[in-house]
Amino acid sequence: MRAGLCGATICGLMLAVPAGAGADGLPVQGVDAGPTGVASATVRYVSLPARPGGTLVAKVRRDGGQVLRSRMLRGSFTIPAVAYDGSASGLSADAGTLVLIRPRARFPQQRTRLVVLDAKRLRLRSRLTLRGDFSFDALSPDGRTTYLIEYRSRRDPTRYAVRAYDLRRGQLLRAPIVDPREPGERMRGLPVTRETSGDGRWAYTLYDGAGSHPFVHALDTARGEAACIDLDALAGSRRLYQLRLRSSGRELSVVDGPTVVAAIDRTTFRVGAPAASSSSSAPPQSSAGGGVSWVPPAIGAALLLGLLAAAARMSRRSPVSTS
Repeated sequence: MRAGLCGATICGLMLAVPAGAGADGLPVQGVDAGPTGVASATVRYVSLPARPGGTLVAKVRRDGGQVLRSRMLRGSFTIPAVAYDGSASGLSADAGTLVLIRPRARFPQQRTRLVVLDAKRLRLRSRLTLRGDFSFDALSPDGRTTYLIEYRSRRDPTRYAVRAYDLRRGQLLRAPIVDPREPGERMRGLPVTRETSGDGRWAYTLYDGAGSHPFVHALDTARGEAACIDLDALAGSRRLYQLRLRSSGRELSVVDGPTVVAAIDRTTFRVGAPAASSSSSAPPQSSAGGGVSWVPPAIGAALLLGLLAAAARMSRRSPVSTS
């Protein structure tokens, strides 16, 4: 078992979402975080497809579901899902930047498109078109750097590298994030679930290890460094895709329902065996969104219907706005 720097790496309310738009940048279809969205402490951002060929983005108060702002965008985009359990991302910790990605139609894809919004006003800042196949991974706390998963094989989506994109300069940094001690090491796997530290600095992702040894990828989004923590004890687990991550204090726990199956020191990245009586009392999802409906179904359905109706009215009145 090792811990060291390394190369990086549903929702219940699918109302009125057309077939084929149910995935973001992940290398398979079927995971869509748009309707459930991504949240700060007080508001949640959701995205919905709107015709003709547009996207409705809404800023919704978490307490009560009041729509605070909405914006129509030209083109199809969605809140990024960053793991196959529907974990969402795309919102910076300072709640100032929101990044959306074009839903994936196929793997591999020749171009990757994203939009960057001012999260407070939902004002469009920029549109990004990258040559090659990427998915969204994380944002720095200040929203200045976005991290992307670059797929290195046209046939194998488990082969990837993490790349950093400087949003201020509009530049993809040349060097992938790799372990300086093992620069040739290739990490492989698919993302199972995500947990983010309370300050938004650390993005912890559980990977399946491509059928080998599962590991947790810990990305320091402030410094652009990563740590991989091997979970040898979970190799061959039949319940791997049922596992979730929970952080509390210095500890990052890998949990199977109420049971802690591995405990990781967030400072040293050492893995310890959980106590026999270890259990998790964490809620079924983090505040970032994904996995579990964030409002009662009746309220959620009414909200989505209202947003879709508003989008239809806006589409009839004028062309899709991009500003």
